[in-house]
Formats: sequence, C-alpha cells, structure tokens
Amino acid sequence: MSARKERDRYRGRRRLPTPPRSRYAAVATTALVGAGIVGLATAAAMPDMKAGDASSVASISSSNSAASRVALADRANRSTTRVSGSSTQGASLDVWLLPMRGKGYDISTPFGNANALDKGVDLAAAEGTPFYAAHGGTVTLARWNGAYGYTVIIDAGNGVQLVYGHASQLFVHEGQKVNSGDLLALVGNTGYAFQPAVHLEIHVNGTAVNPVSYLSDHDVDLVHHKDSLS
Repeated sequence: MSARKERDRYRGRRRLPTPPRSRYAAVATTALVGAGIVGLATAAAMPDMKAGDASSVASISSSNSAASRVALADRANRSTTRVSGSSTQGASLDVWLLPMRGKGYDISTPFGNANALDKGVDLAAAEGTPFYAAHGGTVTLARWNGAYGYTVIIDAGNGVQLVYGHASQLFVHEGQKVNSGDLLALVGNTGYAFQPAVHLEIHVNGTAVNPVSYLSDHDVDLVHHKDSLS
C-alpha cells in the first residue's frame, strides 16, 4: 500500500495528546495537599483527650493520695497499737484500746446527754481523723443507720456490742472479723450530729453502759487518752 493511501486510511481520526509529565506531577501534588488539609481539619475538630481528661486524672490522683494517707495512718497505727508476733496476734481480740490514738479528740457530750443520743459519748475530732476498733470481734453493721449516720457495730462476744456512729467513710464490711486496733472508719458529721465526732456506745446484754466507766474497768482511760499501749 502506498504511503498516500496509508495516510488516507487514518484521515478523520484524532489521537488524544499524551499529557506532559509535569501535569501528572501537578495533579498528584494537589491531591496530597488536599489530603493534608483534610487531616489537619479533622485533627483540629477532634477533642484533646489529655486536656479533656485532666479533671478526671486530677480526681484519681487526689483519690489515690487520700487512700495513701489512710493506708499510711493505718500502718502507723498498727505498728504502735497492734500486738506484734504471730503467736500473740490472736490475743489482740481480747485487748481493749483507745478508739483514737494520741490526744486529738475531746469528750464533747457525756453519757446520758440528750445530744449524745442518751446511750453513749461523743468524741469530737477533726473530720477525716481515722478511728479504730477498741476491741476485736465481728462487724454486724457497716452502713447508714438513721440518726447515727454512717455506723459500725462490732459484736465483741460475751454479750458486748460496740457502736461507732457519725462516720464520714467506712473501711469495713458486715461479717468481717476485726482485731483491736484495726482501722474502722473516718470521723465525720453524718446523721444527727452537731460537729465532727465519733459517737461511741457500749452495750452489755442489750443495755447501754457508760463507755468511760466501762473502758476504765478494762484499763483504758478515755478521758486522759491512755491505754495499755500508751
């Protein structure tokens, strides 16, 4: 076939020009830039999780700090008030101790006073002060208890029950066995209370007795903050 006929055969057809490589580069660059802008916009719209959780982290840190202080107070108390040694630890059930260490409390209402619910005494102390089991036994109540607020009741055996009221936070549960000097709760102002205090009652065979006199008979001087370990 002649060259002229070959040209006539393809006459009328148009071949699409191949775009220059520079155009491909421009398109690719535009796509990348657009994707980057979208990514930045999305990141800006998303909340900063660290900033949003700052208050939660602070709260957790605060809670951990408070828990650490209580644990340290408990360990310190145990080191000075608990009977040491595995052979004598069981005997700590029969040891009578002060419900609070040191001289950080005062008897604000005496036995029989109407403001002390008629059946016990109030030991006024700073809110949040730890208080402990004056005698070992079984926790029969650890919850809100009407006018007593948050309350712990311990059955010490032989018809003796110890009642601790007005707490702000409890660290024992019903059915738990405790020894003398074990951490029970923190001083509070819950229930029918006029100030932060521990409302302490001692019942013998169902009858409320004067805690000051009863503890004195067991070598615990509630007024002068002395016990067998002082």
